[in-house]
Amino acid sequence: MKTLADIEKRMAELDALIRDAKGRVPAHSPKPGIMMELLDYEDEYEDLMARRADMMKKRETGH
Repeated sequence: MKTLADIEKRMAELDALIRDAKGRVPAHSPKPGIMMELLDYEDEYEDLMARRADMMKKRETGH
């Protein structure tokens, strides 16, 4: 399992990748490749947020 620091580092990386991908999405007729990339980054980010929350909860409760 990744450490909390590893998760937070990857979340920061994904945040930058998400901002970059959003900047490349045209206002009209976005390309499927860019949208898939953005969705993949967002999905991974959400997964890491849940894992981070779980780790922090376990840390607080001592489990």
